[in-house]
Amino acid sequence: MKKLQNKVAIVTGASRGIGRAIALGFAQEGAYVIVAARSEVEKKELPGTIYKTADEIQNLGGRALPIRCDVTDEASVNGMVQKAIAELGRIDILVNNAGVAFYYPVLETPFLRWELVLRVNLTGAFLCSKAVLSKMIEQKSGSIINISSLAANERDGATISTGLAYAVAKAGLDRLTYGLASEVGKFNIAVNCLKPKHVIDTEGMRFWVKEEERKDWVSPEKMVRCAIFLAQQDASGVTGVVATDEEYFAWHGL
Repeated sequence: MKKLQNKVAIVTGASRGIGRAIALGFAQEGAYVIVAARSEVEKKELPGTIYKTADEIQNLGGRALPIRCDVTDEASVNGMVQKAIAELGRIDILVNNAGVAFYYPVLETPFLRWELVLRVNLTGAFLCSKAVLSKMIEQKSGSIINISSLAANERDGATISTGLAYAVAKAGLDRLTYGLASEVGKFNIAVNCLKPKHVIDTEGMRFWVKEEERKDWVSPEKMVRCAIFLAQQDASGVTGVVATDEEYFAWHGL
């Protein structure tokens, strides 16, 4: 039997990058995937849309429902979750993956850009988590996975500079993981945080970084395998953990 057979999973930021890879991985393990993102029309510099990801899943024999969602907008988030429940009846897994960075120093960071980075990376995870919790509590089970970054831990000399707003938002996401796991454990809901140990080769990262600086980048394969493992958890298993893909591999024999 597939590991996520008949589970319903929402993956935000699933039109490209790590989100797309996780969505495809979940579908291959039997999950019905809600492909949630803003991208409905492909951009030249950033390929991928919710429909393209959903089509890829369906072409592989999986099941997917693309829903446009702006994670910074509470009405958009609630509408996405309500549509998913109306169509499929339940929500078992939420992956808070939607993210954006701004690769410039503070002095070159406009306030609106700072605010946007925090809203997408941190407030978006709060809004999506809040939106699915009622259904998960009713079901007495669920798994929330927050996709964070080593930028939250690094003081300086980061492998790739993603800007201070991104680092601050991801540090907040780590703290959100601890606190939310503590709050909802009594309802049998797991909340964990997953970070890549090495830079993941994605469309968004390629847009910002020169080709000669990408030689040590890796595929999202380990992130996908960790996400599948975490998606199977509830409060009786792994919860309240903030760790890298390599740590999950080492601790759980993935």
